Amino acid sequence: EGTVVEATILNRLTDSAITVRGFLPRPATAADSLVVPPGGRRAVRFVVGAAGTYYYSATVGTQDPDVEREQLAGAFVVDPPGPVRPDRIFVINIWGTPVDSVVYRNALAINGQGWPFTERIRLAVGDSVRWRVINPSIRPHPMHLHGFFFRVESVGTRTGDTVYAEGARRLVVTEDLRSGHTMTMAWAPERPGNWLFHCHISAHVVPETARLDTATMSAHDHERDHMAGLVLGIEVSAPPGWAPPPRPDPARLRMVVAEGPRHGDSLRTVTVALGAPGAEASPVSPGPLLLAERGRPLDVTVVNRLAQGTAIHWHGLELDSYWDGVAGWSGSGTQVAPPIAAGDSFVAHLTVPRAGTFIYHTHLNDLAQVTGGLYGALVVLEPGARWEPARDHVFVLGWDGPNASPLPRVVVNGDTTAPPLVLEAGVPQRLRFVNILVGGRLAPEIRRDGALASWEVVAVDGADLPAAARHEEPARRAFNAGMTYDARFVPAPGTYELRVPLDSARVFYRQRIEVR
Repeated sequence: EGTVVEATILNRLTDSAITVRGFLPRPATAADSLVVPPGGRRAVRFVVGAAGTYYYSATVGTQDPDVEREQLAGAFVVDPPGPVRPDRIFVINIWGTPVDSVVYRNALAINGQGWPFTERIRLAVGDSVRWRVINPSIRPHPMHLHGFFFRVESVGTRTGDTVYAEGARRLVVTEDLRSGHTMTMAWAPERPGNWLFHCHISAHVVPETARLDTATMSAHDHERDHMAGLVLGIEVSAPPGWAPPPRPDPARLRMVVAEGPRHGDSLRTVTVALGAPGAEASPVSPGPLLLAERGRPLDVTVVNRLAQGTAIHWHGLELDSYWDGVAGWSGSGTQVAPPIAAGDSFVAHLTVPRAGTFIYHTHLNDLAQVTGGLYGALVVLEPGARWEPARDHVFVLGWDGPNASPLPRVVVNGDTTAPPLVLEAGVPQRLRFVNILVGGRLAPEIRRDGALASWEVVAVDGADLPAAARHEEPARRAFNAGMTYDARFVPAPGTYELRVPLDSARVFYRQRIEVR
């Protein structure tokens, strides 16, 4: 803060002017605009302004400034005076190229590199970690951390940064990093092993859509190298003598994954049968609700009856690395979890230290298996609590099939409608929303007579919101892929409608709510 910057910008292009933005004092009410002619140079002098996480960008000639900034952008960080906390900076970039008149391919990168070439972040158990993550691209990126929660300390843009007060900092496993936004996050690894930090939009992290050279990849390559693009690998070392805590008296469950009959617009249907060993329920797609008890270990035997490999990621759970569900990565050293091969099984040893709403979903052959229905909600209850379906309701948003053109078929709990939900007036209801779309930011809402009802959002990603962030608000909350939230809804007598709209004219899902 207070530093005076004198910068000279040289344009070595001989055929195009460039327009540079972001060399200005912060906060600012609008972006600056500095044009440098072909072969020319411009000087700029300014005081940097307030501490925060920002970025600068440039456009070439008459290119669309939004598209161009995906490539020509970099971090601009202003530290407060005095000692500075150690941190790391990660900038998301997207390159693109037309294959032909119809097909356009992307290469997505963090600090200029895509998985598996992204930097490996090496930490030790107990380290204090602070990251600045910058998204100058035109697309949102819900950034997900495996195995741990992190606190969002600030959210900003190119021209300003908002630092949250200590009591208002959200604890999350996925943060929706909007286009042109930045965030500062802090966390501490509590268990050793290999972990991931990645965008939860499938198209941004799989070879089929996040690399330029997929034409040379075989089916074997896709299974072996099943990640690409916006993925960071984190390797956490254990202190001397570290050992995982004991897991007394685990509950046991059997999950059978199989191919099912196609339905709706789906290209395939993956079913899940869940139950105690030898007593599985009928297979359904998407997967059924999985219930667990806080503090009691849970062993889930996953049986794969598909014709291809799979792996189940336990999204949001604070578990040991080997059971995290990323084939070829979860674990440490040479002891890494294999894919669950066709006809084989794998026992995941889960720990569930907090009550809340979580997700289970495939982390292999993602596009085909997630859109086929290999996902579901995982709800962890307090010890001794009973599941009360009359007052506790789960709504899982997903795609029914991988085709997004002209629009994806978004389903809630596997369908676009549901029978009326009958509620008791004045009785608090817990509404649990899960977004496991391949990609998409949607906003479930409750309306009465055309107007939004009201509710209180009480938890995000399985963590209770701080008191400063909880309040009665209009019953509409947008969230992106890989996120969950819980709302407390106390209905008055009357008729309501739960909707998942795309826009004012198009609605993906409707359900009537009758309150008596």
